[in-house]
Amino acid sequence: MRICEGKKSMFHVFVHPISKFAIIICLALIFPPPTLSLKSAVNVWPKPRLVSWPKPLARFLSANFTMDSPYHQHLTPAVNRYLSLVRTEHYHPLITPSVKVSASAAPLQTLSIKITDLAAPLQHGANETYSLSISEAGGTAYLTAETAWGAIRGLETFSQLVWGDPPAIPVRLYIWDAPLFAHRGVILDTSRNYYGVEDILRTIEAMSANKLNVFHWHITDSHSFPLMVPSEPELAAKGSYGPDMIYSPSDVAKIVQFGLEHGVRVLPEIDSPGHTGSWAEAYPEIVACAYMFWLPGSDWADRLAAEPGTGHLNPLNQKTYKVIENVIRDVSNMFPETFYHGGADEITPGCWKADPTIQSFLSNGGTLSQVLEKFINSTLPYIISLNRTVVYWEDVLLDDIVKVDSSFLPKEHTILQTWNNGPSNTKKIVEAGYRTIVSSSEFYYLDCGHGGFLGNDSRYDSQATGDKEGASWCDPFKAWQTIYNYDITLGLSEDEAKLVLGGEVALWSEQADPTVLDGRLWPRTSAMAETLWSGNCDEAGRKRSGEATDRLNEWRYRMVSRGVKG
Repeated sequence: MRICEGKKSMFHVFVHPISKFAIIICLALIFPPPTLSLKSAVNVWPKPRLVSWPKPLARFLSANFTMDSPYHQHLTPAVNRYLSLVRTEHYHPLITPSVKVSASAAPLQTLSIKITDLAAPLQHGANETYSLSISEAGGTAYLTAETAWGAIRGLETFSQLVWGDPPAIPVRLYIWDAPLFAHRGVILDTSRNYYGVEDILRTIEAMSANKLNVFHWHITDSHSFPLMVPSEPELAAKGSYGPDMIYSPSDVAKIVQFGLEHGVRVLPEIDSPGHTGSWAEAYPEIVACAYMFWLPGSDWADRLAAEPGTGHLNPLNQKTYKVIENVIRDVSNMFPETFYHGGADEITPGCWKADPTIQSFLSNGGTLSQVLEKFINSTLPYIISLNRTVVYWEDVLLDDIVKVDSSFLPKEHTILQTWNNGPSNTKKIVEAGYRTIVSSSEFYYLDCGHGGFLGNDSRYDSQATGDKEGASWCDPFKAWQTIYNYDITLGLSEDEAKLVLGGEVALWSEQADPTVLDGRLWPRTSAMAETLWSGNCDEAGRKRSGEATDRLNEWRYRMVSRGVKG
């Protein structure tokens, strides 16, 4: 089922009995009368699934406005945060809403929050449904949710409805809302360049405002190993860029706690067996082709890595498993998230072929795929034993040269994440029966379009006007509309589409660091956030990126006012 089709079918269920002008699916439409232009809208982003606001009325919040909520370890801090926000933000939209605020209506005194299941944990599939009702009379508005995580989504919507000084809010308003996709995330690479804890917290806060729920933390790579693993301290002590560029267990605990209070899961990725050159600083004996030049000749097939920074763990060295099991165990202890991302991408044949032990194995009839199978078969069961679902990049199954047989990847315990060939690879994965997370580089890679980053590249010698040599491998730059219009279940049957858990945009950090972080992420990531929450089409099935333009501009302006630096 495509995003547009999913949204359309929802309207058949929820909207048919109610008049066209009584149902408005975006709070960006709520302040003008429904017959007026949408350009003066006040936004809720992402667009809610169902909004009823038959008459453009609003009233002020009380100076003593409060929120009434049951105590919850993570929801209560969110309630306090949103209460402060709606009292003090005093947001003034770019275009003043045409709705008039009733001076005679009594101000709204309280938002009453009701939760059905307070014990539901934050994990994949957690129910994020909520409803919000704000009447014209009476001192109380009502936010009802199945879980604390749905309540956090509803609180964000409530906060975006409030505007002005003194603050006002629309009335006679009803919203029902829930995401189309359960997994909506951002990948941040903190190995190639280091990001401080505050940068990560700011990113998680902005994600929550966009109703994204997974911070996929690509912590380690060949370039650096910045995570302090208690049982293997030398990995960070020697493999990080320096003592001030290490994430301690207390840093991780702070980030995880912050994520919980914002309804955002923190999914760790420890990429292996490829992308592990930094491990050689502590354990050179378990890393093949470490410190070697990545492209020894002119033939791309002879490369030792996909980019500078060589090194693959050696699956034929038993010490490899002593080290990596310590890492997996400690990471699982530090991160309560039930998914563990093991990487397993971009195994470069030349790197393993450069190792004498692996050379001997190959000369006796072994294959590189068998080397990878040994690694997967030795680590995946251990990850599963820690009650984790394993996420790998698609390469482990789809690579042209080095891949494992599907028998090594139990479908009930394995998720494959796509990054190549757009809908084609998504189709291959779900046809094989695997759940998938979509991060197609053609649509979702935010680092693309800034040119190649390597030095000593003769392609740059050309002086021809308009010459395109030296472009980045994943050009062009992914504009927000490219992201917004991507249907991640394109070409899939209804049953196949059910295996698509959702999507993640990715910011790889060869050419990104904290100075450009917010601008690279926002507002383009907001485009994905809306499509995965409520779709990218209107109720007639037409792509709504044109209508979304003004709303996104307004939302970006509000995000900046809240501290996003993009």
